[in-house]
Amino acid sequence: MSETLGAAINACGAVAYEHANAYMTNPQTRVVGVTSRTRSSAERLVAELGLDCRVYPTYEALLDDDDVDIVSVTTPNFLHAPDAIAAANAGKHICLEKPAGIHEEELDELSEAVERAGVTSVMSFVLRWNEQVLNVKRLVERGALGELFFCETDYWHGVGSVIRADRWIAKRELAGSAMLTGGCHAVDMARNFMGEVETVSAHSHNNPSLGFEYDTATVCSVKFESGAVGRISAILEIVSPYRFNVNLMGSEGTALGNRIFSRALAPEQEDYFEVPCVTPDSGDVAHHPFQQEIDHLVECIRAGTDCVPNIADGIRTSSVCLAADRSAAAGGRPERPRY
Repeated sequence: MSETLGAAINACGAVAYEHANAYMTNPQTRVVGVTSRTRSSAERLVAELGLDCRVYPTYEALLDDDDVDIVSVTTPNFLHAPDAIAAANAGKHICLEKPAGIHEEELDELSEAVERAGVTSVMSFVLRWNEQVLNVKRLVERGALGELFFCETDYWHGVGSVIRADRWIAKRELAGSAMLTGGCHAVDMARNFMGEVETVSAHSHNNPSLGFEYDTATVCSVKFESGAVGRISAILEIVSPYRFNVNLMGSEGTALGNRIFSRALAPEQEDYFEVPCVTPDSGDVAHHPFQQEIDHLVECIRAGTDCVPNIADGIRTSSVCLAADRSAAAGGRPERPRY
């Protein structure tokens, strides 16, 4: 393996800039090329970031380049699985934007391709590296909350400059659903703390005035394999600033975001104490810890170990989202994820 790993980016929307910046900052990677649906958007990214790299005419040309070791797939949702499958078949390591896929069949194909290729992958549930999430995770691992029995995770991102009816994100065949396009973050966060989902029962609501092809609010009750229970929601019709809630209850304490009450840590505690840190309450991709995500991917490639979360994790999260959508379509009938 060479001293530096060559990274290339497939699709040059807003999140691609964060991937590129992270590769540029990591001393073990260099951006060797980009491609996008239009050459002008690829050239714009190169110019704005001052990159000295190739602009590939096609994704196939990117994958054919032996200088490319890592591919960041930042395309719209419906292309995630096929583009990641192509990258795996080409022997490239993968940073895959969420969700892993929007149909069960493509999840099967993606799982087989990545396992067969033996490449390293990271699933871009970038909030896993948020300061609040890391702090609470450490407290849970120390037993500060005891045995977890309930979690609540919510992705609330109202219609605005990013989520709007004139973009691909409003189309069912391109985005999937509210759960897949945004709620997958909340599902992943629940899995991060609670483990695998056994069953999910969901109900959804649609605001037709917004012009979306799918229901714009989905709320799920879930049972985890551990026996714990939870609530997960994805709401795109909220009229409020962006919110990403992570609330946990355990036998020894409670975490409401970065507010902690712990009988184990402070037996005489009478009210929550607040841990000063960066919270996950911004929908701006520039706010998210992409640097830590890319650094983790590079470290795992060098060490020959699996990333957490990897594409296999992403597939399980998409499977929960699809089970929630099936449940909502059936009036709340409990469904089991297929992964």
